[in-house]
Amino acid sequence: MPGGRLTQQERQQIAVGLADGLAYAEIARRLDRPTSTVTREVMRNGGPTGYRADLAHRAAQQRTHRRTQATAQGAQVLPQAHGRDAEAVGEYQETLTTVFMTSGLPKMMARVLGCLYTTDTGSLTASELAERLRVSPASISKAITFLESLDLVRRERDERRRERYVVDDDLWYQAMLRSARANDQFIETARQGIGILGRGTPAATRLENAARFLDFVSEGLIRAAEQGREVLYSRTETTPDSTATPRAHREQTAR
Repeated sequence: MPGGRLTQQERQQIAVGLADGLAYAEIARRLDRPTSTVTREVMRNGGPTGYRADLAHRAAQQRTHRRTQATAQGAQVLPQAHGRDAEAVGEYQETLTTVFMTSGLPKMMARVLGCLYTTDTGSLTASELAERLRVSPASISKAITFLESLDLVRRERDERRRERYVVDDDLWYQAMLRSARANDQFIETARQGIGILGRGTPAATRLENAARFLDFVSEGLIRAAEQGREVLYSRTETTPDSTATPRAHREQTAR
């Protein structure tokens, strides 16, 4: 992060920018900060309508104090594979969590999903998640139930009969189908309303157009998901110019 952690003055500038209706990217440009830094700062402190600079700064100071205490007490930092920088991984996990939050996930659900996606195995037990996120097992259980209802995680038993929570490639495909089919109920209800409101009337026409649009988009989304499913299982290879390219993409391009 350029310039280190956000200062109280920068947080005040963020609050002013939000009050003026500026986009995160514009606020970040004025602060000479990454857009992700501003987005994460706002989303973890009440969102665009609830952000308060003084409260955000106080919360940041408290987090720093807790981390300092943990370090002083000898808290162990989880080892990182492949020579990764633990602090950089932590910062990235926060950024990924913010992305999930801006897409509509509640904070705890986004944190759990971000934690799972930054593990090489793509799976963790409830106790492992609770330890990494420093929250109660009950919070993990609630988050998993919510994510499972959206087809964003699944459960499985390992060789020790422990329940593990998993993110894998096919979950994206299943979640995409669920998203497309979520429109079916509105489409059906909208078409029922056309007869009740009178075909050709402004209200009925509005519903009919919405139903036709969502039906068209859903069909296209399902078709694209079916066609692109193989991309989820392709292995990334390195081309001579050091650009990582999925094998499935290269095969489709060569046809």
